[in-house]
Amino acid sequence: MAPAPAPAPAPVPVPVPEAKPAIAPPPPVAPPAPLQPKPIEKFTVAAREKLEAPQPPEPQATPAPPTQSTPTTNASPAATDAPPQNVMADPVPAAQPFPAVIAMEHAAEPEFIVPPAPSEPTPAIAPAPEDTNQATQTPADQPPPPPVADAATPAERARQEADEAARAEAERLEAERQARARQAAAQQEQARQEAARQEAARAEAERQEAERQASARQAAAQQEQARQEAARQEAARAEAERLEAERQANAQRAAAQQEQARQEAARQEAARAEAERLEAERQASARQAAAQQEQARQEAARQEAARAEAERLEAERQASAQQAAAQQEQARQAAARQEAARAEAERREQDARRDAARRAMGRQLDEEAARRQAAEAANRLSPSVSSLRRGRLFGRADPNAELILYAEAWTRKIHLNMAFNAVRELVKQPHTKPLVTVAIRSDGSVESVTFVQSSGVPAIDNAIREIVLSHAPYQAFSPALRRDYDVVEIRRTWHFDSAIRLY
Repeated sequence: MAPAPAPAPAPVPVPVPEAKPAIAPPPPVAPPAPLQPKPIEKFTVAAREKLEAPQPPEPQATPAPPTQSTPTTNASPAATDAPPQNVMADPVPAAQPFPAVIAMEHAAEPEFIVPPAPSEPTPAIAPAPEDTNQATQTPADQPPPPPVADAATPAERARQEADEAARAEAERLEAERQARARQAAAQQEQARQEAARQEAARAEAERQEAERQASARQAAAQQEQARQEAARQEAARAEAERLEAERQANAQRAAAQQEQARQEAARQEAARAEAERLEAERQASARQAAAQQEQARQEAARQEAARAEAERLEAERQASAQQAAAQQEQARQAAARQEAARAEAERREQDARRDAARRAMGRQLDEEAARRQAAEAANRLSPSVSSLRRGRLFGRADPNAELILYAEAWTRKIHLNMAFNAVRELVKQPHTKPLVTVAIRSDGSVESVTFVQSSGVPAIDNAIREIVLSHAPYQAFSPALRRDYDVVEIRRTWHFDSAIRLY
């Protein structure tokens, strides 16, 4: 009895590559990393349990040569591994390079679990070499198996069943691998799309940042342009204000110059009008002066004729007056001799009684007598007796203006003289203010000096008389004054302080 064939070894777990999305920089996309063998372990344990189930006894068969048994034993794993290799060998479209994107955290890597094998026990029969070669082909390229003859042996049927199970398992694994490949491709596409989205987001963010920076630069440029425009406008405004100020200053200067020119023209016009008026007045004055000169000449001729007549009459009058004066003097002398004789007689009679009084009065009585005699002589020559026309000014007011002017001129001459030195020591004596009347003829000579009120000091009275006579002759009468008067009597009060003052 031939020994029972050993059970076929369980297929070796083959790691299935697992697709992982690349988070690193996309260009170039890294190939999918191999999947963890954990799901395959679950499958292999279940398959091993099923494959290690007791097999029905098989008919004895001729053992295969050792060289051929080895590939038969490993046929199932080879058949299992072949489809994934062919599938992985399929060209996958190369991912387009993407720029660097922002790394984002993804969910945990998916874990793929292979479902357990079918519940039917599969005999572990090593396939023939030709079957192994056929198993290495993809299910899509392998033709359908030929129908098994009914007259096959149990061992052949078991081997065929094992091949069928291995082929089904390979197809299932291939389907799972293709599903995982599609899922990995989908994940890669999703990762690529996510990377593209992130790149688009990054590009959009960069574009927005560039736009923001461009907007900021544009805003800064606009602000700078606005600042420059404001500065330009401010400079233009300042320049306009400066030009306006210059224009106003020029206008003010022009207005001032125009006003000055107008005033100068008005002044020149006024000066011209004034010159014309003065010229007219001068001509009128010249005509009037000529007329006055002619009138004065005629008046002078008339006055000269009158003066000659007056001098003739005056000579006659003086001759008559001298004759009368001589007669009066003779009569006076005779009366004086008689009076002297009478006085002498009386003196002799009253010598005893008046001797003391005469000694007391002395010279003062003689001077008073002399003054009385002078007054009597003046009274004898009064206007009632004289034929001369006399003007009297006893104050400072008179209807005749020429008389007032002549008196003021005579008073100024006394004021301005240096004769005060002659009376400086005399006026220190106690005295009263003398009231003196000075008679001046028309030719300026002094006719008489009469003391209406004496100073009480004979020396002061004599000094006043000497001052009046020392400044003669005075100014001659004007023609107008001469027409009215021949003699002018001026009465003034004499006052002495630091000068001689007449009031």
